[in-house]
Amino acid sequence: MKTNADFEIYPIIAPSAFSLKSINFYLVKKEDALILIDAGMDDDVCWNALQQTLKENGLSIGNITDIWLTHHHGDHVGLVNRITALHPVPIYAHPKAVPRLKRDPDFLKMRIEFYKQLYLEMGCGELGDKQVAYLFNAVDHNKDQKLNGDIIEITEKHLFDFEVIEFPGHAPDQIAFLDQKGKRLLSGDLLIEHISSNALIEPDDNGNRMLTLVDHIGSLKRCLTLQVDLLLPGHGNIIEQPCSLIEKRLHGIERKSEKILNMIESGISTGNGLAKAFYRQKYVSQFPLVMSEIIGHLDYLEHQGKIKKKLSGKVVHYHTL
Repeated sequence: MKTNADFEIYPIIAPSAFSLKSINFYLVKKEDALILIDAGMDDDVCWNALQQTLKENGLSIGNITDIWLTHHHGDHVGLVNRITALHPVPIYAHPKAVPRLKRDPDFLKMRIEFYKQLYLEMGCGELGDKQVAYLFNAVDHNKDQKLNGDIIEITEKHLFDFEVIEFPGHAPDQIAFLDQKGKRLLSGDLLIEHISSNALIEPDDNGNRMLTLVDHIGSLKRCLTLQVDLLLPGHGNIIEQPCSLIEKRLHGIERKSEKILNMIESGISTGNGLAKAFYRQKYVSQFPLVMSEIIGHLDYLEHQGKIKKKLSGKVVHYHTL
């Protein structure tokens, strides 16, 4: 991908059978530097896509000089250990990514307690208990997903020729890399062309719930101000002139919030009740995503001063103002 910028970006597009359509990660080449931005899934499809892209451009794993991560999710960091086992290179990520990528035991314990209390307050009952049990078992089951190399926390506003921009919402540690000269943004999961990016509910370092949808809205609006020509996402098609799609996503959030507000006005007062009524069949099949979406909108409506909540017993009930 050549532009008038001082370096080239080579997209690595690995097909995905899921709704994501593809897993995208990128090589950035300038002189002797070769930076891998994100690292796909830990599977042969992504590994082969990486090897093929390297080969097509006369490169190899041994030419990679750095790995930069947009956020900690498994479909963005999967090949890191496989690469660094063959060729140790520095790994850069947001400070909030470190306990997640290193699978810090104290952090994971706190996170499980956070969801246990959250699902209790939302009135989730058996499905909430089942999800907490899954998270508990995943601590041991997924221990091999811990990144082995040292992680360098990105604290500077610039890396190489990129400006590093924080875009929390989808993940608390999500960052993007802006090529100001080429008007290109390597944006992780901030914006995806064919589906809306979820603002996933997460605890902060102290175990308090972050207002992830509020953060996501702020990130989308911040992206609008950049006026980039090309947005290189973590999934799906590369997006040209992304501003109209960002506006579409912001309007979609407002429409969904209005629907949820109307449901509260009709008498549905718990997060779990709203999730069941709004998502119907998806409520069971995609429980954690559905609850995250509903809770995010409830937090957003409360942030706007449109609803208030009251604890009754152990369950939170929402009412319009």
